[in-house]
Amino acid sequence: MDKLHCLQLFIRIAQLGTFTAAANEFNTTQSAVSKKIAWLEQQVGLTLFHRHSRSIALTDSGKQYLALATKLTEELRVGESQLRQEQTSVSGRLKLSVPSSFSVQLLAAPLNEFLQLHPGVSVDVSVSDKLVDLLDDDIDIAIRATYLKDSGLKAKWLMDNQLVYFASPEYLAQHSVIESAIDLSKHRCLTYTLSNPSNIWRFKQNDEELKVKVHEHIRSDNPAMLVEMAKLGQGIAAMPKWMIENELKSDQLTLILEQYPSFKLPMYLVYKESGHQPLRIRAFINFLSDYFVNSRSHD
Repeated sequence: MDKLHCLQLFIRIAQLGTFTAAANEFNTTQSAVSKKIAWLEQQVGLTLFHRHSRSIALTDSGKQYLALATKLTEELRVGESQLRQEQTSVSGRLKLSVPSSFSVQLLAAPLNEFLQLHPGVSVDVSVSDKLVDLLDDDIDIAIRATYLKDSGLKAKWLMDNQLVYFASPEYLAQHSVIESAIDLSKHRCLTYTLSNPSNIWRFKQNDEELKVKVHEHIRSDNPAMLVEMAKLGQGIAAMPKWMIENELKSDQLTLILEQYPSFKLPMYLVYKESGHQPLRIRAFINFLSDYFVNSRSHD
């Protein structure tokens, strides 16, 4: 039997005072009502009603169970109402997992616009360059720069990261000339530890992949730290070009090895498969995707 239906029937019998009145309201027979209450009593191991020839009355256990049943059904009603509202209005809490540099340089502006459009949304942004488990960490949307594997998750392409190599003008002036990727083996390099392996840098050369083992002068899992150390003349780094656009314009950093075709790493919005996804999640995915499409069209 449907326990929730039996709970609702039990509550209404207690309110109306008779099985007959409840049967009429639920458009069923008194016999069917009696069977459902008997089943409920068997399930909970309690006698809920004193039954007399012409009347019924709640037992002491029945009174306590009535309070519990009323609380449970009301919480369920409210919860279902809130969930239905999530399907029709852009509101509620949005939980994001975002790479560190992306969160500051590329996400803050569109996130601000989205929140101004939808003031009923609140956001929890977890900043990490490590891949999180959306289910275990209860994340609605993760932004990932990676080649996707078949994980059972859904994904929407956001942009491509163009990998570039750079150093400060001071470093380049004080060290040997870098004419080819092989020359990197003679230089100090600033490596990203979440790349695997971090000391192997790859280049495209004549439709083949050239692998260069570099000297790891500074290692870090924080891209912004590596960019800062490159600006200070500590060595050569490799990062997405969008991370250093301002430094290139101000001549704080200089691109090198531009003769090699650039590797491009796609960035995706990754989210859980759901047939009844809250509207705030769908709205943010579409908004951010459109934002980056429009941004690229103006470049």
